Amino acid sequence: MASDRLWLEDAALQQTKTTSNLPGMMRVVGLPDLHPGRGYPVGAAFFSVGHLYPALVGNDIGCGMALWQTDILAGKAKLDKIDKQIGNLDALVDDDEWDALVQFDPALLERRDALSRALIAAGLDVSHLRSLGTIGRGNHFAELQVVDQMACADTASRAGVASKSLQLLVHSGSRGLGQAILSAHVEAAGHAGLAAGEAAAYLRQHDAAVQFAELNRILIGTRILHRLRCGSELLLDVNHNTVTPAHIDGQQGWLHRKGATPSDQGLVMLPGSRDDYSYMLEPLAGQGATSLYSLAHGAGRKWQRSDCKGRLFKIATPAQLSRTSLGGRVICNDRALIYEEAAQAYKNVDSVLDCLVGAGLVRVVYRSKPVLTYKTRGECCE
Repeated sequence: MASDRLWLEDAALQQTKTTSNLPGMMRVVGLPDLHPGRGYPVGAAFFSVGHLYPALVGNDIGCGMALWQTDILAGKAKLDKIDKQIGNLDALVDDDEWDALVQFDPALLERRDALSRALIAAGLDVSHLRSLGTIGRGNHFAELQVVDQMACADTASRAGVASKSLQLLVHSGSRGLGQAILSAHVEAAGHAGLAAGEAAAYLRQHDAAVQFAELNRILIGTRILHRLRCGSELLLDVNHNTVTPAHIDGQQGWLHRKGATPSDQGLVMLPGSRDDYSYMLEPLAGQGATSLYSLAHGAGRKWQRSDCKGRLFKIATPAQLSRTSLGGRVICNDRALIYEEAAQAYKNVDSVLDCLVGAGLVRVVYRSKPVLTYKTRGECCE
């Protein structure tokens, strides 16, 4: 069910149709944040039998979102102080910071060791570990938010939400590791799918990249929470770029998600742009098959990155784009990126939400607004 306000590009629809004709492809679902990608649509789920397609997962395997509840009272939060405390997150985690983070969360050490073993077992370069704890560019971010409008207090309370305190949302993935995996696959096999008997090596690498992405988000969050010297609780962590075994419509096959949040793993976040609201959503039981057990992962792009600066630079400076209409602040010292990630480049998140609610897929738990969004200091980003 589409909202009258929903923006859908013809190119995205054509990519979706083309993908549906791949060998073994049984079902394709375009979600309301659908937009064109590099050959394949973003904001979609794909179910295939007999073959899986690494190119549908893309280069940021395991990309997803993690959400923490902090004990920082929003009414007492001072943006200048928080901005200074967070500092530079672009720099790699050095030995001194790693030691401090392990004291803050001792489980990090075992998780990194386990990831190192997984990379070696999958034949991957462990030098990628040095990028752990960095956000990356593109649409990735770390954002402090505050609940703005409560729709279901009971569900929020059970989830651990404290509506008067700040929350931290981190969106990032497998950094250069996922790109290396996809590049190696494309070089060896092009964009052809892998039969079940041929997929073992890719799946080992895929699973290691998902493990990397999950730890990366945890480490980014831990860096921020440690610097803010606050208490916190992890509320959710979900991936939206994966391929997993699935039994759908009576058939055993592969469920690919490319910019699609799972609807069968509990509550999910639907973030808007840096100058728009985000929503905590509760997937509705019994409706998952309609959408291949997937939901929109955000507002979805409306403009191509290459078009953004040309459309905006005469009407808004980087300094103006770093302050939002909702009273928030955006840390982005990359002049190109701040235009590419401007609110105007994205769909209105309410138009995406209307589709999900109208189709009976979700109910809203609460709405939140951005307080401070970290993209990059522009000083270092490897």
